[in-house]
Amino acid sequence: MDGKIELVTDVATQPAAGTRANRWTNYRRAARVVLGIWRGCFAGLAAVALVTFGAFRLHLNLSTTGSLYFLIVVMVSVIWGFWEASVTSLVAVNCLNYFFVPPVLTWRVSDPQNWVALATFEITALTVSRLSTRVQGQARVEARQRMEIEKLYELSRRILLLDRRTIGPQVVALIQEIFGTESAALFDATLARLDATGSRANDLEQLARGAYFQDSTLEGQSAHASAHVLRLGSRPVGAIAICGPEVGRLTMASIASLAAIALERARSFETESRAEAARQTEQLRTAVLDSLAHAFKTPLTAIRTASSGLLEAGRLSRDDLEMAALIDERAEHLNRLTTELLQMAKIDAAEVRLRRERISVLTLIEDAVERHREQLHGRRIDVSDSASYLDVWGDRAILGMALDQFIDNASKYSTPGSSISVIAGENLGEIVIAVHNDGPPIQPADRERIFERFYRAEDSRHRAPGTGLGLSIAKKAAEAHDGRTWVISGEPGGTTFFFALPRGIKAEIRRQSGAVARQGSDR
Repeated sequence: MDGKIELVTDVATQPAAGTRANRWTNYRRAARVVLGIWRGCFAGLAAVALVTFGAFRLHLNLSTTGSLYFLIVVMVSVIWGFWEASVTSLVAVNCLNYFFVPPVLTWRVSDPQNWVALATFEITALTVSRLSTRVQGQARVEARQRMEIEKLYELSRRILLLDRRTIGPQVVALIQEIFGTESAALFDATLARLDATGSRANDLEQLARGAYFQDSTLEGQSAHASAHVLRLGSRPVGAIAICGPEVGRLTMASIASLAAIALERARSFETESRAEAARQTEQLRTAVLDSLAHAFKTPLTAIRTASSGLLEAGRLSRDDLEMAALIDERAEHLNRLTTELLQMAKIDAAEVRLRRERISVLTLIEDAVERHREQLHGRRIDVSDSASYLDVWGDRAILGMALDQFIDNASKYSTPGSSISVIAGENLGEIVIAVHNDGPPIQPADRERIFERFYRAEDSRHRAPGTGLGLSIAKKAAEAHDGRTWVISGEPGGTTFFFALPRGIKAEIRRQSGAVARQGSDR
């Protein structure tokens, strides 16, 4: 049956020379089968002749000789098969009749004993040959499965050692090497990349693409060619096609799973590498900003001192006064920028250690308001009464820095003459501080990005001077305390910035758990 399948498939792909070559292959295969049958028959007949000669010379009785013949039929059935055992049993019955059934050396064709013996031998040959064939078939299947499992183990082991950069060509090369396939192809849908190897690479490329886009297993036109979809969970991520020695369905599915894992592993390594590169870049940028900020502080202090001295001297012309005032204003802006850069560098540092203590929320708010008293120009600040009953567990300086940014932002972008509200409350185990101001709303597209470093919304760039660092400092300060920040803004209600922190005792438990975990990892 296998020969017929190969003949039909090769006729479809190579009509002329391929058909003649496969016919000769089928003829040779049939000749080998016939030769094997004749070999088994000859071996059985030789064994019967040898037993007959020995038993006749030794004058063995009928039962003993019949038992020897029976043993020969069983052995031929086990080693060669039914047809060889049938020929052997027929010859054995005739020898038993002629040489050992009285009167000896005569034929007794009509004797019922001959037919019983022949039927016994034939039934024995049929039963034993079928059992032997089944056992041999199971043994072959088990041996094949064991071999495929060993190859799958070798494939999984070597996939772990692959180079992370070019995973596709390496996987198909491994499959071809380990499973002895004629060709192999791998289609990575995420990168829209197809890698193939072997003489039938072009055919397998199309087969792999078709399997992915049809989301099903496909069989190729050539013999033993098939394609299987690669999945991560229920999501298809590509396809693999193999042409060569027949591979079981379970083995093919396992190869596809290993290939999918290899692709995902390569992508995870790539993502990890990008994240590590981004982290190192961020650390370098923080270090550079910190260094520049410190370097700017000294000359800025000198510039501000000189400009303030010129303004207070009072001996300048009107134009000179304007230029000195401009210098003083810009120096103040640069000084504020360097201060914010230093604050950001302090929070960004991975080794920052928070000096946690129990802090009254009301005290935290009053200190921040006092620091901005001059900037607020007498604007009313409404603080909720609930702030006096709440406290948080954190670093006073860093939390004050975050609240400074919210109040500074509210004073810059609120409507002139309007009040600013600071509300504190508890919600689901968090202490939430909200700073509200009446002013133009923040566009939905900007509400997440305004917490990014150096980002300023288009509508706010011309309303007030700024660096784009303040809200990012507040967000970093919240994250350092396992907290979070967000904003709600609308046309009628103004804008409210929220700063949420874990409640005191929960924050301390979380801090202690993190410290224990770090000590365990250090050990």
